Amino acid sequence: MIIKQTLLASAVGAFAFMASTATADTLRMGVEGAYPPFSQKEADGSLSGFDIEIALALCEELKRECELVEQEWDGMIPALIARKYDAIVASMSITEDRKKRVDFTEKYYDTPSRFIAKEDADFDMTAEGSKGLKIGVLRGTTLQCHVEKAFPDADLRLYNTQEDVFADLVAGRLDLQLNNTLQAIDGFLNTDQGQGFAFYGENIDDPECLGEGTGIAVRKGDALADELTAAIAAIRANGTYAAINDKYFDVDIYGK
Repeated sequence: MIIKQTLLASAVGAFAFMASTATADTLRMGVEGAYPPFSQKEADGSLSGFDIEIALALCEELKRECELVEQEWDGMIPALIARKYDAIVASMSITEDRKKRVDFTEKYYDTPSRFIAKEDADFDMTAEGSKGLKIGVLRGTTLQCHVEKAFPDADLRLYNTQEDVFADLVAGRLDLQLNNTLQAIDGFLNTDQGQGFAFYGENIDDPECLGEGTGIAVRKGDALADELTAAIAAIRANGTYAAINDKYFDVDIYGK
């Protein structure tokens, strides 16, 4: 399999624009590169992480050339619709709101979300008690939806990368941050930067905002969704998924 990494997808002709990407030789995967251990940039500029390896494994299963296209999170869906790539493999939760704009595969993992604060923090996490609390989340995520709904009077601060959220938490510019628990453990709490911080409260139960697991997004009506769903099932069955999972996590993150 040929792996090509690029910042911009190549132009497509009129016929390719109208055709399903299920017939193309190259599968262009939109990825982020700033959400360890799901995706990150190495010192040499290459991409690594769970999402990256899953994307490559799916291309391998479909016997397609794989092109990784980097994109900041808040532009993920617009860039997909603009045909800069064919699918999004970037820890995107499957929500009813997003389904209005894109189609999803079945889930490829499902993990909870939780707040992080200083170890000695003591906040009143009610709609009224959270007034003025500085809460940081990644812009355009399901987490933004949850904070806006549950804590409407909090001082919600939006960021383009999760790394920036953690940096402001450490610097004291945030009281709390909210994100995926596994990303928080490996990307922050188990690092030197995360010393003195801990999870705050319980896992968030908000299916309206947080969705029904993490899936791969494709353009509306694209048969690629069914192909990728079948490929997810195939790599689950043949052990490829487990090998990737175990490289990054101590538990099976696929969920029930």
